[in-house]
Amino acid sequence: MNRGKYNVTSLFFYAGLFILLFSCQKQKRSYFESIALNDIKLSASPRPGSWRYNHDEHFQTFEDFQKLKKIKPEPGKNTIYLQPIGKFDELQEKEIALTKEYLKIYFQLETKILPVLPNTIFPDKVKRISEEGKEQILAGYVLDSILIKRKPKDAIVLMGITEKDLFPKPEWNYVFGLASYEDGVGVTSMYRFANGHLTDSKFNESLLRLIKISSHEIGHMFGISHCLNANCVMNGTNSLPETDSHLARACSLCQRKLNSSIHYNDRKRLLELKNFFEKQHLNTELTLANQDLNLAQ
Repeated sequence: MNRGKYNVTSLFFYAGLFILLFSCQKQKRSYFESIALNDIKLSASPRPGSWRYNHDEHFQTFEDFQKLKKIKPEPGKNTIYLQPIGKFDELQEKEIALTKEYLKIYFQLETKILPVLPNTIFPDKVKRISEEGKEQILAGYVLDSILIKRKPKDAIVLMGITEKDLFPKPEWNYVFGLASYEDGVGVTSMYRFANGHLTDSKFNESLLRLIKISSHEIGHMFGISHCLNANCVMNGTNSLPETDSHLARACSLCQRKLNSSIHYNDRKRLLELKNFFEKQHLNTELTLANQDLNLAQ
């Protein structure tokens, strides 16, 4: 045997093996790169009347997000609280309880429900009658005069939930939710999610709307701007039909932003979301969660 030839052949063999292994390692996708294959890109031309059509917003890159001053969970201040305000029936109480369960999974943070506050907490000066003849509450008052003063010391976020319709200022008809991002407080109204009257037949539709709006507003509190990357729970919305067209799923970019602040286990979160959607028969969301799980293998 020619020893010199054998050494050269071995050298080429091991060099080739090293390049192959390095190449495979290099091609391995990150979690966020993997689930990005499941993102549904937005149309280049937004529909007239939609949020994107009426608002010229800046695309928030991950680098933009990292530079922002924003609230983050920290030891002793890492719990999300829900503050129900109003008179709730049994179905509405069930919806709030499921929203608490969902937000705990979505943000991977402890989430608690505070004792209900009565509607008498709203003074007459912050009430008005809408064009439909229904009582509405000034959303800013809920933030500034109710929630900020009652925010628990260990709360990273305090989200009010009311069964009353909300308006943000006199010239606006209504608003689904409002938040003060720096203060970590927000409020969401259940009223329009079921036309003011929740029934068994409307329950899943109303629940899906509530978990979308709540996770959207809390997402803003954590520094995530309106999403222009894909169909995403962080898309801006002008109406219920537009809200319904948005997914409860955060796109890969928004998930990356959220994870960089909260540092949760992505696969654990996905499995818990899958189980929640399966249990509540939210089939579109369940399908997407399963697809994300398959991609993240």
